[in-house]
Order: sequence, then C-alpha cells, then structure tokens
Amino acid sequence: MVLVLLDLSSAFDMVDHNILLLRLEHTVGIRGTALDWFKSYLADRSFSVNLGTFSSSSAPVCCGVPQGSVLGPILFSLYLLPLDAIFEKYNIAFHCYADDIQIYFELTDDLAVSLHHFQECMREVKEWFLSNSLVLNDKKTEIVVFNSKIPRARLCAALGSFANFSCDYVSNLGVLLNSSLKLDKQVSAVVRSSFHQLRLISKARHYVPHEDLEKLIHAFVTSRLDYCNSLYYGLPSSLLLRLQTVQNAAARLLTGTRKFCPITPVLASLHWLPIRYRIQFKILLLTFKTINKLAPSYLSELLKPHTPARTLRSATQQLLIQPRSRLKSWDDRAFALAAPVLWNTLPLDLRASDSIALFKSRLKTHLFNLAFPSS
Repeated sequence: MVLVLLDLSSAFDMVDHNILLLRLEHTVGIRGTALDWFKSYLADRSFSVNLGTFSSSSAPVCCGVPQGSVLGPILFSLYLLPLDAIFEKYNIAFHCYADDIQIYFELTDDLAVSLHHFQECMREVKEWFLSNSLVLNDKKTEIVVFNSKIPRARLCAALGSFANFSCDYVSNLGVLLNSSLKLDKQVSAVVRSSFHQLRLISKARHYVPHEDLEKLIHAFVTSRLDYCNSLYYGLPSSLLLRLQTVQNAAARLLTGTRKFCPITPVLASLHWLPIRYRIQFKILLLTFKTINKLAPSYLSELLKPHTPARTLRSATQQLLIQPRSRLKSWDDRAFALAAPVLWNTLPLDLRASDSIALFKSRLKTHLFNLAFPSS
C-alpha cells in the first residue's frame, strides 16, 4: 500500500469566485435563493493592510475564500470536485479536506505498471491545478510505502521524479505513521508532549480548584491520549504501557497520590477507563455509528451483518461477520477485523441499544466492570 500526502500552496487565496459559483450551480445543483446567498457571501469583499496606526487603501478581492470561517474549507472542497474524476480514472482512492489531500493505492506484482498509473495521475492532477490557479507544494508532499518487501533502491528507481518525496515516516492528521505501522514514534510523541503538559499543570495545581484541575488534565493530556487512539489497537503491551504511565501520572497529580501507591483504586475512584479500554471504547463507538448509518460509507462497506444460511439463534444476536486474517500483526489491527471481534463479545442488550447516548453509557459501564472487576 502506498500513501501519498499532498499539500497546496496558498490554496484558499487562489479560488476563482466565478468558477466556484459555476461548480455550485452545475455540479452540486445549488440554484435560486441558495445560489444567490453564496454569491452575496463571496461578492463585494475587500482587504487592506494595517500597520500600527497606518492603513492602506482598500482593494477588491476577486478570488479566495475566507480562512478561519466555517464555510471556507467546505467551499474549497467543492472547488476541488473535478479531482474526483481524475483519481477514479486511475483507480486511486483518495480523501481530502480543504487543501490537505491524501491518495492511496496498492502496489501490484508489476511494480512498473502500478507506479506508471500513479505518475500519469499526478501529471493530470498537476495540470488541473495549474489550469485552476493552484500550485502543489512539493516541500510538503510525502510518500510512504507500507509493508513493502521491495528493496528501497528499486522502489526509488520506479518512483522516478517522485523518489525525493519518499519517507520512512509521515505525519497524517497529526499522527506519525511509519512504513511498518509500529507507531513507536507516535507513542513517543504523545508521551513526551503529555508529560510536558503535566509538568506545566503541576506548577499551578496549588492555585487551581480541584474541578478546574481535572478539566485542565482532560483538555491538555487526556485529549492527547484519546486522539486517534483506535490506531493503537493491537500494539505491543510495551507501547500501551508507556501511554498508561501518562494516565497514571495524571491521576496521581489530580488526587495527590504518592508515586509508589497502587494506582488501580485511584483510576477506579476517578471513573477513568485505562488506556486499553479507552481504545476499545473508541472502536466500539465507531462500530455502533457505522452499523446505524451514522458513519461514512467507506466504513459501512467494511462491516457485514452475520446472517446464517438457516434459522439459528445467532440470527437475532445482531452479530457481525469476522473476516479471516493472514497477518496477525497487521490484519488483526484493521478496523474491518477489530470491530467485529470486539462487537461480537458485547452483551446483546448493549448491541441492541437504540441511541448513541444509551450505548455510550452502557458501554462505559461494561468496560469499567471489565477493567475493575472488584469495584
């Protein structure tokens, strides 16, 4: 699998208003009052430069979408709609949000053919960018090849002009990924930044009320532990233990527990799920949303309900099909396999929850009982 991260230079400022309005009308189908509203939103904008007490004269803005706005990224994504056809033409999957684009494709046995399709695709993409006043930022373009047994020298030769973009590690939405998906650098980065925040919070703990101290810990530490933590499923215990030490340190800071005192009763009293169960919570919540049509279609395609060929008791258990895996260290960590395994172990009343709020409440209680059986 090859993942390519693309970035555009000054993208938001280069959006042509006339082209964007044509796309909204003819491609998206927005007409009438709604289209007039978009026209009024984009028209009659101006800008000036302020420096101290001095201001330049105003100049009209004929292109660009407002950065920092809610509509800005959405309008830019609509501006990029024609890219869909280019990627689909070469059978390359992609995701994009605003000016961050990632494409991915599998390497076949014929390496030259696979990468030729990629190079042709990128040639068309660059031509489209130029014709629409956009420029690809080569400095932020990165390519990583996952689980490839192809020698690096041969791979770089096949990549041609894109060989300079090949990396061992890439940052994708703030997550450090390497070619083996070990996530050791990601865990190290999370642990390092979390402990830094804990040191800063500890300096103010005597001046902050207990309730506000807990909010600070959740905002600056727990949020880091929970961000994209579903990717940590199946990681070695040594890496999960490093993340657990961060949570333990946060619990000790909040409660004033000494270093060598048992931490399990403290976590139970705070109702904090340990890292391992927080990971399961995230995956199971995403599974519930996927089953109930509350998640993107590309996730729904990965999960299939279990329907026995003949009438069995399992037909009413709301189970999922568990695909077979070949590589335990890779396949078992994928959402398509991890989700059914975890889901099928839940009690029926939990799987049958009829709302997200009820499911989350029951799920936390279930996982809490597993984490602290004596509580």
